[in-house]
Amino acid sequence: MFSLHERSLYVRDLDLWIDSMRPRARCYVSHGHADHARAHDVVVTSVNNAKVCALRFGRKLAKAAARSEAAIADAALKAARPEAAFEDLRPESPFEAPRPESTFEAPRPQSTFEAPRPESAFEAPRSERSSEVTRPETVFEVHEFNDPWRQGDCELTLFSAGHVLGSAQLLIEGERGRFVYTGDFKLEPSFTAEPPEVKRCDTLLMECTYGRPQYVFPPRAEVAGAMVAWARAALEDGAVPIFFAYSLGKAQEAMAILGRGGIPLAAHGAVAAMARVYEEAGVALPPYERYDAASFDGARALIWPPSGRALPAAVRGKAVRTAALTGWVVGKGTNFVARTDAGFPLSDHADFPSLLRYIELAQPKKVLLNHGWRDFVYRLRKLGIDAEYLESNPQLALF
Repeated sequence: MFSLHERSLYVRDLDLWIDSMRPRARCYVSHGHADHARAHDVVVTSVNNAKVCALRFGRKLAKAAARSEAAIADAALKAARPEAAFEDLRPESPFEAPRPESTFEAPRPQSTFEAPRPESAFEAPRSERSSEVTRPETVFEVHEFNDPWRQGDCELTLFSAGHVLGSAQLLIEGERGRFVYTGDFKLEPSFTAEPPEVKRCDTLLMECTYGRPQYVFPPRAEVAGAMVAWARAALEDGAVPIFFAYSLGKAQEAMAILGRGGIPLAAHGAVAAMARVYEEAGVALPPYERYDAASFDGARALIWPPSGRALPAAVRGKAVRTAALTGWVVGKGTNFVARTDAGFPLSDHADFPSLLRYIELAQPKKVLLNHGWRDFVYRLRKLGIDAEYLESNPQLALF
């Protein structure tokens, strides 16, 4: 069903690309993070992720949605090719033996918040990454969760991944069986993402970002309580608590957690803009102010993206306390919080036990892995699971 073609996942029967980093005529986009989402001619996605991507791509969603019916019909004509056959998945490189346990290390970041981004089979060469700027307006082909549609000889269904708002998994059913692509997912419920689902399948293509045994996250309530207590202590001491979190997903979850704990909030402009998308989608967020250097008085916790490495202008010269929100603070060898005052294991990914639990629930005959640790495949094989690793991916750059 899935094949590697031109450094991207591709479903030939449907003429459909999956989370391609190169601009395509028609591509399924699982969620809005930059390592999965690009502006294509036609983006197949969930209703809420279309709203997220419209903001990120700078597109007008209403106009695009009006054209989606024609886009679906055109795509269906392209897919109706009887000579097309399901392709087997053949990794381009042989499997590597796992390193000894004593050498396992978490990736060493190039900056306080970001792990290295190696080139991979799923990332477009750097020389091509600006090409989407000149592409025509994106058409969003939107589908509700668990509302299947037919394309050619297959039935397709999107269902929630629980990763961030609108994140969707893809189920493809055809003569060869049931195939699921998870994209990034999380099994633990959150305040700001749709509840996750698991569907039984024959072949499962899943991410394994935290696919090593040391990555076991504490209960979400415990992490939330620690975040609130830390922020409250900072404010009581006259310091500004700054939480570094990606503007999509992690930031809104942090806002929900801190707001429920009674912590007053201010958000970076990019965070606030995405928060409005969440609110328009029906997600309840606590009161917050958009950060303004001229008016910020230091009496609120700041939600700030990791890309904004310099401290906000309004807090320079003031007492501050900084915290990184990342699953990488769990496990040995990590130093993601080396230049922050604290770190909290708030992640929008599945930890090691959740990866195993997903496979247990889905009961696939074959597991294909991407987006994470290559040696996870050997751990699955030791458990009697038929598993292969697809290709390396720069997913480790996201936390």
